[in-house]
Amino acid sequence: LISHRQDSILHSRTMSQARVLNVDTMNPNVKRIEYAVRGPIVQRAVQIEKELKEGVKKPFTEVIKANIGDAHAMGQKPITFFRQVIALCAYPDLLEDDKFPEDAKNRARRILQACGGGSLGAYSASSGIEVIRQDVAKYIEKRDSGIPSNPDDIYLSTGASDAIVTMLKLLTSGEGKTRTGVMISIPQYPLYSAALAELAAVQISYYLDEDKCWSLDVNELRRAVKAAREHCNPRALCIINPGNPTGQVQNRQCIEDVIRFAAEEHLFLMADEVYQDNVYMEGCQFHSFKKVLFEMGSEYSSVVELASFHSTSKCYMGECGFRGGYMEVINMDPDVKLQLTKLVSVQLCPSIPGQALLDLVVNPPQPDEPSYATFIKERTANLHILSEKAKMTEQVLNTVPGIHCNPVQGAMYTFPRLTLPEKAINAEQAPDMFYCMKLLEEMGICLVPGSGFGQRDGTYHFRMTILPATEKLKIVLEKIREFHKRFTEEFS
Repeated sequence: LISHRQDSILHSRTMSQARVLNVDTMNPNVKRIEYAVRGPIVQRAVQIEKELKEGVKKPFTEVIKANIGDAHAMGQKPITFFRQVIALCAYPDLLEDDKFPEDAKNRARRILQACGGGSLGAYSASSGIEVIRQDVAKYIEKRDSGIPSNPDDIYLSTGASDAIVTMLKLLTSGEGKTRTGVMISIPQYPLYSAALAELAAVQISYYLDEDKCWSLDVNELRRAVKAAREHCNPRALCIINPGNPTGQVQNRQCIEDVIRFAAEEHLFLMADEVYQDNVYMEGCQFHSFKKVLFEMGSEYSSVVELASFHSTSKCYMGECGFRGGYMEVINMDPDVKLQLTKLVSVQLCPSIPGQALLDLVVNPPQPDEPSYATFIKERTANLHILSEKAKMTEQVLNTVPGIHCNPVQGAMYTFPRLTLPEKAINAEQAPDMFYCMKLLEEMGICLVPGSGFGQRDGTYHFRMTILPATEKLKIVLEKIREFHKRFTEEFS
């Protein structure tokens, strides 16, 4: 039996080596990619769900996933007006149905008239449907108190992630010490480190200050860029505001300091602003990088190159599955802009339903329209509930000895620090991975270890979303409290 098994393993290895594509011949950059949000913990959670369905006995009856910012999967209801218009666009015969309000029908007709053949099933221009790019520009102008936005600077995208990766592709060049370096925050959203690994660009880490509510200190940026110039060519600085996974909201002074730093160091700025409506804490306010840039005067607004990103997936909408988003580019070299247009054309166009949904986000019902009251009620309710859950999460976690949670100022996550006993730290795997895996196996709670986002050496965290329904979130927090006490006792 042992001999047969060894023969099978040898045969399998021989077959693998004989294939044109195997782990030795595949793109080595792909092997370097790590994406913790859907990593080993989540894969195990899926297995456990299958086991529960098959009748395997566990100390819990369900897996509660608090690992990813997927609002609708967590039970958030869609905005009525958005789904009405999308339904009308997808099945235009419904335009004759009197169950739908006239403003929804008018919006659907306008979108369909801009689609090839009057159908969501047609391709669009590679940068997106023109009238939707015009609506995005109007939305940005209104948001930024009248600062002009040009539809020709708008590129619609398959979620913000697609546009971010596209910009990183444009920025990456050189070899050895001339290789492009990109500054990203630690903790960071793993999209950035994964994309840089795939592109073989250099990750330049700068650390947020946990003791000051994950604030960004420009002196830390200076430290990071100075050290990086020894081995690469720093060319871009990425900012996530409000923050993921850390939930901080940058104040205006911080944004001004960042813009000055980018100008001094000749860096391309990338502003990930997908949580711009998710601001909960009193005294905090979202400031777009573009608005602050232009209010700083032409000394900066005429020279600092900026790409800012937004999405339909977060805020009060939570429409992750539609994959709608946009990017606005400022001060981009016209020749590079032609190359950007060529690059996005390779993908033909972003999802048309996603573009349609984005149009509704940037051009929602107006006060004189019949759907306005319901829209405002739903939008306000979604953001209010998130605000309440943000406060509750911080308050409950801070009652647990050995867990410290900063205020959740914005976004959809908390990134609390764990104090772990020595025996747990000496485990064979990363201590917070060990902690989160045991939490999943014993309590059915799926979180993401902080090591997947980056953290200072000697510190341990997890990221959890505040999205589960209030009663379910209370269960998650209570189970974390119970588990942490037991875990600490077991490994002390």
